[in-house]
Amino acid sequence: MFDLNGKTALVTGAGQNVGAGVARTLASQGARVLVNDIVARRADEVAEAIAAAGHSAEALPFDVTDGEAVREAIADRPIDILVNNAGNAGAGEMAVKPFAETEPEEWIGPLAVNLGGVLNCTHAVLPGMIERGWGRVIAVVSGAGTVGVNIGVAAYSAGKGGAAGLLRSVALEVAQTGVTVNSIALGLMSNTGDTGVTDNLARAIPTRRLGTPRRRRRPVRLLGLRGGLLDDRPDHPPRRRLHHQLRPNGTGFQRPSLWRWR
Repeated sequence: MFDLNGKTALVTGAGQNVGAGVARTLASQGARVLVNDIVARRADEVAEAIAAAGHSAEALPFDVTDGEAVREAIADRPIDILVNNAGNAGAGEMAVKPFAETEPEEWIGPLAVNLGGVLNCTHAVLPGMIERGWGRVIAVVSGAGTVGVNIGVAAYSAGKGGAAGLLRSVALEVAQTGVTVNSIALGLMSNTGDTGVTDNLARAIPTRRLGTPRRRRRPVRLLGLRGGLLDDRPDHPPRRRLHHQLRPNGTGFQRPSLWRWR
């Protein structure tokens, strides 16, 4: 069920935190993992650690906000699984302040990486997936983009919400091609921003704890399965596939909250 041997997975922003955990998990399931990060050193370190554990990985540094760089990096690499994980403010620093106090130039970074990066990478890999009749596209989004947060990251919320909306439409477009498209909305993470702010917000969470990269790996592993969360048997029409929606549940760990037949 969890065998990804023969599959190639590209994980963006995989040089640290959630992305690194996802890359290690997919590699442990047999996938050959392309470890992307805008910082080459971080990508190299994660790829080397995966290889040292006996799995297959290659560092593939590029900037997801640069569409030409994305296309050049994967031009001769058939991608079976794409995990759009790169986020935050990309190469820059996140301006954490109320939206009314921001300047337009402060919106560019969060929108470029959280929405533009997903557009660039998904657009680059999707034709090949459709042609081969199999593919898995996953985006790590955020509760900030689905329900909103009052911590001064409105542009980031816009980027994550835009990515989630994009993939909903793409999922419908490719529903009968053998390609599945899903997003995972994370709650507050232990490695996110000002610990004073996040610790205060964590007090409102029933379990009083934040999410960790280790816990984020499981839903990505499920969505990357050969059968995904769909019933791909030939006696089931494509439009009768099961759609899985993952939502934040206040603890940072996303549980299946809605199952419906499409």
